[in-house]
Amino acid sequence: MESWVSAYVQSLLKEIQQVAGSAGQRLPVHTVFLGGGTPSLLPLAEIERILATLEKMFDLQVEAELTLEANPGTVTPDYLRGLHSLGINRLSFGMQSAQPEELRLLGRLHGHLEVIEAVKWARQAGFENVSIDLIYGLPGQTLESWQWTVERALELRPEHLSLYALTVEEGTPLYDWISHGLVSSPEDDLAATQYEWASQRLEEAGFTCYEISNFARRVKHDQLLACRHNLQYWINAPYLGFGAGAHGYIAGNRLANVSDLMEYIRRCQNGQSTNFPTGPATAQVISIDQRMEMQETMMVRLRLTQEGVSRSTFQTRFGIGLEDVFGEEILYLLKVDLLEWGGEARDHLRLTRRGRLLGNQVFMRFVGD
Repeated sequence: MESWVSAYVQSLLKEIQQVAGSAGQRLPVHTVFLGGGTPSLLPLAEIERILATLEKMFDLQVEAELTLEANPGTVTPDYLRGLHSLGINRLSFGMQSAQPEELRLLGRLHGHLEVIEAVKWARQAGFENVSIDLIYGLPGQTLESWQWTVERALELRPEHLSLYALTVEEGTPLYDWISHGLVSSPEDDLAATQYEWASQRLEEAGFTCYEISNFARRVKHDQLLACRHNLQYWINAPYLGFGAGAHGYIAGNRLANVSDLMEYIRRCQNGQSTNFPTGPATAQVISIDQRMEMQETMMVRLRLTQEGVSRSTFQTRFGIGLEDVFGEEILYLLKVDLLEWGGEARDHLRLTRRGRLLGNQVFMRFVGD
């Protein structure tokens, strides 16, 4: 396994160097997110190489947010101290559930005790920004078992919580179990009740729901510890993605890398020259015209529950009024109480409480199928 890790990281470094080198300048970077798979399985030396390459090839801002996703069962006190010394300043732990049977259903190898230890060790290592991921809408999960999980997560006093509804993807063991009747399908109504309860409970605990699935605490100077990296996606701003299966959006293009690991390594090692923003592992490039950019902006910005889409921001970005483009859709969604005007000047279009539960129906009005 170590040889594959080394080969993959070497390929990743080559991709970063080639794409960044073809940009014509050292692009400014204010967030880095090491995610996908289990990056906490990487040795510290490999993470150090990745960060050093990013710092060399990009203008990494002094106050950059550097996040690493971690499986609670893969970290140790020494490893977390090492991450902190390398400059990682935000951790995202995939707790998912506090119920052993639910963790087994998800194929997770850790237990809740390991989550408790991981967070404790992270604090001892100096981390002041810890996020925890939870999943609701699981087969067989009751409201009571979900409430138990949320309460156990709150006891860990994280700065950030992400609550994700289960998506059952074809080709996974869970999909096969449901298809063969071995476990029950998730119940949509129950999942909605679980989300509503958790939203209220987290707000009572001092969290702000700043995006449909994400909640953050306010810390010193009233700073909301939202995930700055993911905010790039939700405001439909440019970002680069590196690694097998990575996606990016820059220079009016959406890009996707090959997902097969061996093919990714082969392409990067081959090192064929490309033009920015494509790289050696780019498998798909979709050009985004202005109409599509406006549609996507509505879809992702409306996920921001406090800010939504402001008239002025839309006008500045696209040179045309929000209601000139989407007037009919907005009027309908206001009428059925899925959208509302908010903000001090009442010029921010955002989801209502009901709209958060029916977000996909709202987004469909702007982007279609």
